[in-house]
Amino acid sequence: MYLRALASLIILSIFTVSCTKNSITGRNQLLLVSESELMQLSNQQYSSFLNQHKVVSSNRQADMVSRVGANISKAIAGYLQQKGQSELLKGYEWQFRLVEDPSVNAWCMPGGKVVVYTGLLPVAQDENGLAVVMGHEIAHAIARHGNERMSQGLVQQFGGMALSVAISSKPAATQDLFMTAYGVGSEVGGVLPFSRKQELEADRYGLIFAAIAGYNPASAVAFWERMAKITASGGKQPELLSTHPSDETRIQKVREYAKEAATYYKPSR
Repeated sequence: MYLRALASLIILSIFTVSCTKNSITGRNQLLLVSESELMQLSNQQYSSFLNQHKVVSSNRQADMVSRVGANISKAIAGYLQQKGQSELLKGYEWQFRLVEDPSVNAWCMPGGKVVVYTGLLPVAQDENGLAVVMGHEIAHAIARHGNERMSQGLVQQFGGMALSVAISSKPAATQDLFMTAYGVGSEVGGVLPFSRKQELEADRYGLIFAAIAGYNPASAVAFWERMAKITASGGKQPELLSTHPSDETRIQKVREYAKEAATYYKPSR
């Protein structure tokens, strides 16, 4: 009992000292790792992932992924510049890749390293649907959600040790934690990729980014309804829903966010 109380006190102390207010969402976050450290690790893991998977290039689908990604990243740059927050993109070198994999999934690592799986495209259906997903995943990175989950994992699994120490002493476990923190892979050590609060933040800001890029935010509700049908039909649960079911509450919130995002929407296609 004493050790448990002491551990809780230590975690509380770490959170108090390292708590940072997110300039986009306004929510306090536990961020123990610098973005530059995460970007360095991201470059390594992204290259490793692409080397181990079949990258689809030079076809209509790959071109669509690149085009949607470029439009959204440009929209984000303009959005943050207008708010005086361009520093949030420091070190970003955007890359958008389509990989051959039947999983219904996509993710974004720090520094703008994005992967879309071919299994997602039939559910996305078109560029508007794809923009909903890519905006959502990129919003996770911009809102520092991966850093937040990585930091929580460092506390829970490694007692709050520095990332460099964790990599040196437990490289495999640290790599697993990183991949899970950014939605690549399954649950590790009790740390889920994203909480419901993080998911809803990504839904909201992802739709805003997509709308600024010229994609119709009204398509978001239909997309998440299609995702929900996959699970309801008894099929394998999509990775994008691995932590939280796409229930009526989430759909309702997406309806609200779509209305907000519509105020940013200027059709360009």
